[in-house]
Parts: sequence; structure tokens; C-alpha cells
Amino acid sequence: GVNARVQLAALAKAHNKRICEHWMRKGVTILDSETTWIEDDVRIERDAVILPGCFLEGQTVIGEGAQVGPYTTLISAVIDADAHVERSRVQETHIGRAANIGPWTYLRPGNDLGEESKAGAFVEMKKAHIGNGTKVSHLTYIGDSDVGAGVNIGCGTITVNYDGKVKHRTTIGDGAFVGCNSNLVAPVTVGNYSYVGAGSTITKNVPDK
Repeated sequence: GVNARVQLAALAKAHNKRICEHWMRKGVTILDSETTWIEDDVRIERDAVILPGCFLEGQTVIGEGAQVGPYTTLISAVIDADAHVERSRVQETHIGRAANIGPWTYLRPGNDLGEESKAGAFVEMKKAHIGNGTKVSHLTYIGDSDVGAGVNIGCGTITVNYDGKVKHRTTIGDGAFVGCNSNLVAPVTVGNYSYVGAGSTITKNVPDK
């Protein structure tokens, strides 16, 4: 029986070791089970790689050939096959096949990132839908947004989703280019294949092309 915090820690460590060994026998690579913590309801496909310092929590699912870590926390996240998530915190988010996340990325609940998309260093997202092949490379906030496929979001871009009372959505069409240090003041739409120059503040809809 557990009668002290010291015993509780020892029991937790022994239980976690069993979980890590279970997944390694199923074909998952775990480089360091001493620093990898996996909760009971997590599911991992074979040939996934878990690097040191990871916490896999809740209903997290990691696909075949995906790589997680080092130093990443996944909370009820779904990581599709061949995706990479490095040094990031991901909660209740779906990351598509071969997407590239991190380092230092914060994905709050409600995101859906498409195949081969990117969310890079110091990017934060919340309730964002990101299309296939879209790149949000660094220092950007995308919240309450629908972003199409093949979009480039420049460094320092912010979707200004909150007016002090209500959250509003931003829509960015396929193939659009949003230059660095831009503010998209929701509710607003940036059309397909349109171009937003660096340093712009957009308060009215931008037409296609």
C-alpha cells in the first residue's frame, strides 16, 4: 500500500516503466523511459519515436512513424503518421500527416492542422483550421481562424479575434500570402491568392487575387 508521497512517487515510476515497456514491445521507440511519462489511455502506433522529456496525457493518439519530442507535452492530441512535434505543448488538437510542429509552439484546444503544414517557433493557435501545406513559421498568433491550403503567414502576424466583448473569426483563402507584422482584425476575410503587404492592418475584406 501507498502510505507516503515518497511511496506514491515510487509506485508511479514503476507503473510508468511498465507502460513504456509495453509500447516498446509493440514497436515504438522510446529513447529514455526514465524521462518519458505516458498515461494509460494514450495510444501509439508502431515505428513512432518518442524522444526524452515527453509527457503524453489523456486520449492522445500518435500515428505510425511520427516523432514526438524532445520535451513535448501532448494532452488528448491526435498526431498523424510521419508528423514531427518538437519542444511544444499541444492540447486537444489534430495534427495532420507529415506536419512539422515546433520548437516552442503552443497549440491550445480546437485546432486542426492539415497535411504537411507547419507551425513553427513561438507560434500560438486556438480554434484554428489550417489547410494542407500552409506554413505559419514563427512568432504568430492564429486564433478563431479558417486558413486555406498553401498559405504563407509571415512572421509577427496576428489574427485580432477579440474586440473586448466577443470573439470573431478570420478567414484566409487558399494560396494567400500574408506579409510579416500584419494585423487581421476580425471578422475579416482575406481572399484566395490575395497578397497582404508587410506591416498592414486589415479591417475590411480583401477580394480574391
